[in-house]
Amino acid sequence: MPESRTSRLTRPETLTALGIIVVAAGFLIPTTDMRPISALLPAAMLIGLIVLSVLLLVADQRKAAAGQPAQPMTKSPKSVIGAFLLIVAYALATDFIGFYVSTALTIPLVAWIFGYRSPLGLLIATVIVVGTIWAIFDFGMSQDFPAGRLWGR
Repeated sequence: MPESRTSRLTRPETLTALGIIVVAAGFLIPTTDMRPISALLPAAMLIGLIVLSVLLLVADQRKAAAGQPAQPMTKSPKSVIGAFLLIVAYALATDFIGFYVSTALTIPLVAWIFGYRSPLGLLIATVIVVGTIWAIFDFGMSQDFPAGRLWGR
């Protein structure tokens, strides 16, 4: 009896790459209505995400063509669910307490959860990331990030 073959398009990495491409392209459309200076960062990040997803798609399809079996989507579903919940919490925190405060809290929290435990390293990484964002966008480009509902707009 012949072995049943599954479609190359139903491989987990292929489905993930296609999903990311569709979602990122969907989010890219609203950037056309934004001021160019405001659209620069989200458009660049979304385009980068699309490019990386295309690379993932090509790599996975090459593996499929070579006959390599598909890897399971995740070996730890709890980590994936936790990461998704962190993203949702960060988005809500940005809305309520503002971009800078929520980013300054989220960076060390995520690093701690994923195993980085050095308090000095966490502090340095947080200061570098938040400081760089502030220097480029607030100071350099005069772009305001959300202040949050609790602090007023």
